[in-house]
Amino acid sequence: MTPLMTRRAGMALILGACALGRAGAQPAKPLKLVVPFSAGGTADVLPRILAEKLRPAFPAGVLIENRAGAGGNIGGEHVFRADPDGTTLLASPPGPIAINHHLYSKLAFDPTRWVPVSVIATVPNVLAVRTGLPARSVSEFIAYLKANPGKVSYASQGSGSTSHLTACMFMQLTGTEMVHVPYKGTAPALVDLIGGQVDLFFDNLSSSAQYHQSNRLRILAVADAQRSRALPQVPTFAEAGLPAMNAVTFFTIVAPPGTPAAVVAPLHKALADALGQPDVRQRFEDQGAEPRGWSPEETGRFVQAESERWNKVIQSANVTLE
Repeated sequence: MTPLMTRRAGMALILGACALGRAGAQPAKPLKLVVPFSAGGTADVLPRILAEKLRPAFPAGVLIENRAGAGGNIGGEHVFRADPDGTTLLASPPGPIAINHHLYSKLAFDPTRWVPVSVIATVPNVLAVRTGLPARSVSEFIAYLKANPGKVSYASQGSGSTSHLTACMFMQLTGTEMVHVPYKGTAPALVDLIGGQVDLFFDNLSSSAQYHQSNRLRILAVADAQRSRALPQVPTFAEAGLPAMNAVTFFTIVAPPGTPAAVVAPLHKALADALGQPDVRQRFEDQGAEPRGWSPEETGRFVQAESERWNKVIQSANVTLE
């Protein structure tokens, strides 16, 4: 590294630390959490819960900005090009962080260059079916699919979404065939599932749990290593004989490329402190989300492993997007 580059790197560390504030200092700019999806869903609700608790650490303010579109890529590109000073972060489910670069032939940013801050929560995907479907267990459902190949329809939040890829994983593991019906988000998919226009939806638990509890749809299994505390009576896929059927939606906060470790460390501490508060944990759990607060190192390893796992599903199912 040249002397000039060394001086610039040192200056970046100093400026970053000052922007976030060392002991007794005040952050000069508000913290902006960019959510690359529309307001109202779990991806939007969880950062808003955290924002309330982060404000004491950021007296200049904490803002939530929704930049939806292109499977999260519009918001992702915006943050990717932001100054790496720790004041503009991406708060997102997996798409623009770990999956989209395997789906799209061209992206305006490189997800492998994100600087991890923390996984704030994980939410398991669930197999939700319409109430009129003649299957009350995973084994009965698989038998029904094999008796009706290519006749059962599944909704998704859109092509390439985690719900779509989870269905692809399920078909690969069970040797079954279903018809894909993509929607523009969770809400319209749930409306048609409840109305009986589609047969099933690999939704995240946060969205579907309330409709299961009101008997408007039926959740057959949870795609996680253990049962959800929100629906303790519903078995896991492993209990149903499909141990490889593991699919969680993770909600991660990442920083632009080049963000120094000295800037990331206090960001992670502020997030971990907020996630450790009992009322925050309860509100997350009310959403069906398991609060995490993992370190930047843990987050990086987890995201890499998830990216590799979903890439295998994408390649096997030959899923591509433009």
